[in-house]
Amino acid sequence: MILYTPMPLELVYADFHKVEKQEIQEVDMGGGVKMLVEPTGKYQGRIIRLISPNPQDYLNPRYAPGQTISFQPDFS
Repeated sequence: MILYTPMPLELVYADFHKVEKQEIQEVDMGGGVKMLVEPTGKYQGRIIRLISPNPQDYLNPRYAPGQTISFQPDFS
């Protein structure tokens, strides 16, 4: 990676070592629709990424990244 900037490297890489770890879990919504969700509540979360073999699922605004969903826990 080449970075062209007039800023000193000390400012560019000041927080480079500080990496926030996100708690992400995979949720199965049924019908082959899986998604990566960042929990915001006990059974609620914000969609990070959609994982589905069906292209139509990516056009569904309910499954768009950033949307908040409710899901059932998987006790298996």
